[in-house]
Amino acid sequence: MPSLEIQERLNELAVKVSSIGTVLDIPRMKESISALETEASVPNLWDDQANAQKVTSKLSTIQGDLRKFESVQMRDADLPVLFELAEDAGDQESLDEALKELKALEAVVGELEIRTLLSGEYDEREALITIRSGAGGVDAADWAEMLLRMYTRYCERHGWSYEVYDTSYAEEAGIKSATFAVKAPYAYGTLSVEQGTHRLVRISPFDNQSRRQTSFADVEVIPVLEQSESVEIPEDDLRVDVFRSSGPGGQGVNTTDSAVRLTHIPTGIVVSCQNERSQLQNRATAMVVLQAKLLETQRQAERAKLNALKDDSGGSWGNQMRSYVLHPYQMVKDLRTNEETGNPGALLDGEIDELVQAGIRWRKTNSATP
Repeated sequence: MPSLEIQERLNELAVKVSSIGTVLDIPRMKESISALETEASVPNLWDDQANAQKVTSKLSTIQGDLRKFESVQMRDADLPVLFELAEDAGDQESLDEALKELKALEAVVGELEIRTLLSGEYDEREALITIRSGAGGVDAADWAEMLLRMYTRYCERHGWSYEVYDTSYAEEAGIKSATFAVKAPYAYGTLSVEQGTHRLVRISPFDNQSRRQTSFADVEVIPVLEQSESVEIPEDDLRVDVFRSSGPGGQGVNTTDSAVRLTHIPTGIVVSCQNERSQLQNRATAMVVLQAKLLETQRQAERAKLNALKDDSGGSWGNQMRSYVLHPYQMVKDLRTNEETGNPGALLDGEIDELVQAGIRWRKTNSATP
């Protein structure tokens, strides 16, 4: 028999796996897969490309979720046997292998638990993320670029595809802003907890007297729209500007005016795209971003009305959500969850899973969907 501590971990893991299966509703998932497979097998499916992509994408996502859960179920059932074999063998190497598998499975089950908390209206969508430098001058621009790297590294670690639509470079260093899409299921539900103001305290690399500098950057996360949700924008409400794409320091990276800037006159919302070589492609991508931002503006207005009616500010996220201190000590603290880490280097390299998961749990507990 495994030790009491290991047996308790095995029992706790089995309970979690069973609970996850209940929440995911495996029989319903299988019914959905069967229905979507039938829909996907229709000969003229691709006559409507938007609907075909929606069907095949949803089918792929649910199939992936089911495979992952069934794999976890099998590994959980095998774990007690691994420990029994290790005990029979009586060698430390076998026990270490069993413990390694237990720890790995606990991590996977933890991720699945988080997934069951992503049940908001838009949580399963892809995400559009915009990072803007705030107060702090050149340090803030540099900080915004550090955050861009942090999130793209996070995506790479998870195997998520992303595409940078637009980057506005600052004159001396860093960026004024950047917008990118994270093209993965549940990207919005996962990363929406990163929305807010991020504060950095460090010795400024741009100060010749090596003084400590505090700088800020804002992160905005909104869901990508489906085609059926497109916001109608009258041509009279839109100003379109074209310009030449540029890189850091203003160096031309394109020889034609292919970059596009859209201004929604009634709201003042401005979006731009310069990642494509074609002006038409850039305009189409910019329009997708603009429509998503307009829908989010509508959602925020509706949410503000509901909050006013309920007179409930207990779930407010507030403005500043996380503090990163690199000097005189090293610590990153989430101001909502009180989650801390003393390894900001790893976090800035994209290892933000613990903070993101804590944020998702906090949101669920406080019933405040951003």
